[in-house]
This record gives sequence, C-alpha cells and structure tokens, in this order.
Amino acid sequence: MTSAAARPDSPSLEEVILALCAEAGPGQSINPTDAAQGYAAARGEDALAWRGHLPGVRAAAVRLAEAGRLVIFRKGKPADPRDFRGVYRLGAPRVE
Repeated sequence: MTSAAARPDSPSLEEVILALCAEAGPGQSINPTDAAQGYAAARGEDALAWRGHLPGVRAAAVRLAEAGRLVIFRKGKPADPRDFRGVYRLGAPRVE
C-alpha cells in the first residue's frame, strides 16, 4: 500500500542518491534503481512504488552532476549530464 504522503522525516531524493554513492565508496557506482528503491523505502511506500521515482532519480542526478556533486556514468565513462541516453550509473566525483 502506497502512503498518500511522505513521512515528514524522509530524506530528499538527492540526499538518498548522495548517501548511496558515498556508501558505495570511491570508484564505485550505483544503479538508479537502487536510488529509487531507497527513496521509496525511506518514504514508507510499497514495494513497487520505486518505479514511479525513476524519472525523478534521473532529474535529480542531472542536477547533482551539473553542480559537481555526482558523476553520471554511461558504459563506465563519465557522461554529459545534459546529453546522455540509455542505461546509466551514478557515482561520487573522484577527489584528486
């Protein structure tokens, strides 16, 4: 059963994505599905509600990548956040 409203203490989509990327560690990436599922779980939604969050994950990933807080990977290489298609992964930016 999907809750009508998010839990008041639930994290934002951006917070979920950044936390999962940090948890994955340097040089690792996450699947956008993981972010959508984590976000739905944090909001107390049912097991399939994550599917509705996938477009939001993509939009949040683009915003975070444009701000330099995230890297969008396509085929293992950084992708232009304004121009990528298909399967992608998300990771923390490399710290030099």
